Amino acid sequence: MALVDMRSLFSSLPNDHSFRIIVRTYPLALSLSLGPAILSFATSPTASLKHLKQILRRELGVTAFPFAITVALGGGSALRTLWKRLELEQDEASNARRGKPNGFLARLKPWHKTFISNALASLVAISLLQSRSRSVKTRKVHIPWTLPISETRNTKGGQTSVTLDLTLLVLVRAFDALVQGLVFKRTGDESKQARIRRLSITTKLDALAFWASSAGIMWCFFYEPERLPRSYVKWIGSLANIDNRIVTALRGIRANQWTYKHGSFLDPNPVALLSQDLGYPPQWGDPKLLPTYGGYATSAIWKSLGVRGRGAVGGLPCEIVHGSVTGGSCIANFTLRGLHAFLEALALYLPVHVLPILIRQPQKLLSFPAILETLLGILRSASFLSAFVSSFWAAVCLTRTLVVARVFPKISHDFYDGPFGCILAGCLTCGGSIWIESGRRRGEIALYVLPRVIRACLPDRLLRSGRKSVYAIERIVFTASLATLLTAAVHHPETLRGLSRWTLGFVLQGPNALRLRGKNIDRSIPPNTSTPTSPDILK
Repeated sequence: MALVDMRSLFSSLPNDHSFRIIVRTYPLALSLSLGPAILSFATSPTASLKHLKQILRRELGVTAFPFAITVALGGGSALRTLWKRLELEQDEASNARRGKPNGFLARLKPWHKTFISNALASLVAISLLQSRSRSVKTRKVHIPWTLPISETRNTKGGQTSVTLDLTLLVLVRAFDALVQGLVFKRTGDESKQARIRRLSITTKLDALAFWASSAGIMWCFFYEPERLPRSYVKWIGSLANIDNRIVTALRGIRANQWTYKHGSFLDPNPVALLSQDLGYPPQWGDPKLLPTYGGYATSAIWKSLGVRGRGAVGGLPCEIVHGSVTGGSCIANFTLRGLHAFLEALALYLPVHVLPILIRQPQKLLSFPAILETLLGILRSASFLSAFVSSFWAAVCLTRTLVVARVFPKISHDFYDGPFGCILAGCLTCGGSIWIESGRRRGEIALYVLPRVIRACLPDRLLRSGRKSVYAIERIVFTASLATLLTAAVHHPETLRGLSRWTLGFVLQGPNALRLRGKNIDRSIPPNTSTPTSPDILK
């Protein structure tokens, strides 16, 4: 009987009631945090019951992400509800005195009060998360599109904040909401002409942001990987399918420790070892024996070394650069790598496209046209990632072998294989693949990579200094950004895009917010009323 009464009481609560927000937030946050940790545990050869208990204790604690983010979302809603009740009591008292409330608080607008309530709760949340950064190690598995809380890095100079990636993600999403609302004047009753104009501009800006971000991220991957999350570097390396010894040689060229002019100062020579492992003579990986420039004399050197098909082009043989993927054919190299990336991308994008449908409109999976549309979306996204990888390698091969090095043979291969040669060409080329994706997906992918490139641009010495002022600044940024997002989700949900709109719409308004599209919203109604907002969260 008591259980029936509780169910009845829960169902009578409005969708945006604080208790309902808490019930929706914690399980969702727990799945994002505990899921990857369990996956890492299940795939670890040294997993034990003790480790499982440590994972559960860590992810179910009060300093874990699920509890902290529930405090932010549920706490902000509860504070706003409490504020409204105090206002009602004050209004009743003022009416009894036949006066009007005055003072600073009385002049605040509804969205001001929502922002303040969310800011207080967000400050408590980030304080909880940062309190475990020095004592608890987080998961070491990287799963794209999931919770960006990375491991704390202990170095001689200190350690980075465990919540830095999460803070940057929230900052980028909040900034995007401000741009959509203040610059593009995005409103719920937007005209068709204004929407077409806005989308025309935003899709181009999204593509530009992704192109610039991906170029910076790929360059950091090769030359300054410490500026990126360690697990993110591992994922890029797996997708690029490049031998670490080639990457070591590239960094050696940049540091003048592995050059065609002066030989290798790396002991042992990583490229010579790679050449042996691939079944080629170790001389093919010795920069002292390899031609620095192109020209007629280069052909004789290749003939003496037994290298075929390289002609009058100097530098490292293609067989070594391509690694175990293929032999000396550049076309086969970037084609096979693109195919490999396509197959990996299918497994990556399948849940990205299917899960929103399962939650929002599961009945669509029973319709053949809907299934076909979803399948085409998955293939399109996989083609984007495949083109990203293959275009990078195509630019590398065109620069150092097929075109540029043949046209300008007098330029040293220390340049072509250096940081401003073929690698820079690849970094500047691969981002153009974003145009394969749909306009809506371009924006979401750009918002995904922007926090990474911002992290790469921040001074590493400052982030690892461990100063209290650095943590204090991060708390302010996180608090203001998350409060901005939550306030926008309540009062101006049309300014949110992609995952921000989808997630906050579900958490703050319930599953019905995921099914209703294109409805106008009365923003004069304060939050936590029985009138639910219905944002077009997936537009």
